Amino acid sequence: MTRFRTRLALLGSAAALAAGAVVPAQFAGAQPAAAADRQWVALGDSYTAGVIRAAGDAFEYPRDGCERTDRSYPQVIDRDLYGLFDLTNVSCGAATIENVTDTPQEPIGRHLPPLSEDPDYPFPAVPPQSEAVGPGTDVITVGVGGNTLGFAEILNTCMQVGGENDGAGTPCKDALGAGIQARLNKVSQEYDRMLTVLHERAPEAKILTVGYPTVVPQDTAKCGYGDLTKFGTITQGDLAWLRQDVLEPLNKAIEKSTGTQEAADFVDLYTSSQDHSVCDDTKWVEGVVTLPDQLSFVHPNALGHRNAADHVEEAMLNAID
Repeated sequence: MTRFRTRLALLGSAAALAAGAVVPAQFAGAQPAAAADRQWVALGDSYTAGVIRAAGDAFEYPRDGCERTDRSYPQVIDRDLYGLFDLTNVSCGAATIENVTDTPQEPIGRHLPPLSEDPDYPFPAVPPQSEAVGPGTDVITVGVGGNTLGFAEILNTCMQVGGENDGAGTPCKDALGAGIQARLNKVSQEYDRMLTVLHERAPEAKILTVGYPTVVPQDTAKCGYGDLTKFGTITQGDLAWLRQDVLEPLNKAIEKSTGTQEAADFVDLYTSSQDHSVCDDTKWVEGVVTLPDQLSFVHPNALGHRNAADHVEEAMLNAID
């Protein structure tokens, strides 16, 4: 009950601050003019940054190629808790775990030839995301791992071989299945090292690791073969394999690594999103394409980020109780 009252009081303070401030639309999601007492750094890949148009508009100009959008969950939380935290959001589309830990990244923006050409590409390298973390950081949120696993590459392969097999069987599992455990082991090893580095940089900070939402439904029959608003030419058998042997183990690997750090907690998005997959009527993750002509390539939309914000926000408030 004490924690609940504290959370209400904090939210009330944030609401009062927000009510007294007029924020122009073009600066929605920007940091408050006066620094808050608590410093929050948001790290992660495209599932944090937003990236796709269904997750809002890119709000940073000049663009750095990371494609952070105004309806991504860090920006949603920043508006919800206006004044409680001073947000530094350095998440970046296509980031790997190493890009968070200690390796500079060359962002790609929306440059995915031949499907999409970005007029501002190439972009200058951005520093390792961990450099935004310091001794004064109070809360770190980090959502990363899918690019280290090679999820985009796996999806591409699954669509290609699924098309070659006219939707039959499990050609992607047959081609890639033997190597998945090695990929998961790499995620675990690099995630452990990342958490150690973050803790060393901010010894007093609470680290909140953010898992991935449900992408593939339990009933893969919902995913019509050849439908680009879903998974295109990936077979139903391969979709089941992706769910059971790739995506669910990825979340488990992240949760297990998180458990090795006393200062870290795992935020589960998978459970709350199980009826909102790419193939559900109310989807929180877009398919390959969002109609009429937007390339989304299986990323959360604004509804998915709203759900992530609800869960991450609760964990952040618990961390400062």
